[in-house]
Amino acid sequence: MNKLTSIIGCLFCIAFLVGLATTLTRSMMIGFLDVLPVYILMGLVIVMMLYEAFGDKNK
Repeated sequence: MNKLTSIIGCLFCIAFLVGLATTLTRSMMIGFLDVLPVYILMGLVIVMMLYEAFGDKNK
């Protein structure tokens, strides 16, 4: 049950972050190079979140 709620929570968070990042590219005044740091940060956040949720916890 704990693993299932972690998967559902991560999917909701990833969908929110990807949606937030893609709305920036819809504007005509914002270019791809302006949004590139946002994509990099969103990727890092998603990787860190997944590692924290499903990483090895042998402590």
